[in-house]
Amino acid sequence: MNRPPYIHARQPRLYNDVLFLTELRPYRNYRNLESLARVCSYVRAEFERLGLTVEEQQWEASGNTYTNIIGSYNPEKTKRLIVGAHYDVAGDQPGADDNASAVAGLLESARLISEQQPELDYRIDFVAYCLEEPPFFGTEQMGSYVHAKSLADAGVNVIGMICYEMIGYFSDAPGSQDIPDAALEGLFPDTANFIIVVGTTRYQAFNEKVHALMARNAGIDVQIVNFPAHNLLAGLSDHRSYWAFGYPALMINDTSFIRNPNYHMLTDTIDTLDFPKMTAVVSAAYRAIVRM
Repeated sequence: MNRPPYIHARQPRLYNDVLFLTELRPYRNYRNLESLARVCSYVRAEFERLGLTVEEQQWEASGNTYTNIIGSYNPEKTKRLIVGAHYDVAGDQPGADDNASAVAGLLESARLISEQQPELDYRIDFVAYCLEEPPFFGTEQMGSYVHAKSLADAGVNVIGMICYEMIGYFSDAPGSQDIPDAALEGLFPDTANFIIVVGTTRYQAFNEKVHALMARNAGIDVQIVNFPAHNLLAGLSDHRSYWAFGYPALMINDTSFIRNPNYHMLTDTIDTLDFPKMTAVVSAAYRAIVRM
């Protein structure tokens, strides 16, 4: 069988997305509605330029209106794959890894789809979420929860959800990857130069399919961990919202605060990211997105 050529993400485009997001002032947290609106305009304009079907999903939280931006490929198809990333940050900090890197990955994935026009029997919804960060994390006011609930209410046939969450911080130094507790010893390397697919044993088949598709001939080491559902490390991003409605969902992640010392700090800046490795992550993820 002839396989399509390996498609590569474009590093300069990823860099430009992260630069735009990290230069926004005031910082794009839930208090700064104008900055959040600028992100929405940026994402919407890019989705429209790519020819995706675009919609906004709005809801109220703490007296303010917040917005998810959704760009759809193959909108006429019944089955649906969700690819998402949150664009808000925690507090007053630039959020280069958390989560500008992931939004850049989301946009670049949409660009690759638009350029390649793959023939798929399912729809892909690219979703940029707001309100992933505290004080809304884990609540029904998370943008991802609002989106997941809308799918369940409409009876949508969701084949799975792939969440980009912090995909830009790496190190080749031995011992640079922390292990948070002894139970995780040996589950992944102690050098922080890999990306990891994170999910729960409940959706192990979906997780392993994505991992296998990403790992094949990838330009980066792709690891996987399937946690028991009760493990708090399993659900630290927007994929958790889809579990509430019985949808398979996972996170593509650089291990977040377990690795990155700049997590939720002013030092989470663009110069701390490894764009070549980040580009390899998005290239690998594209292979999974178009083979589900």
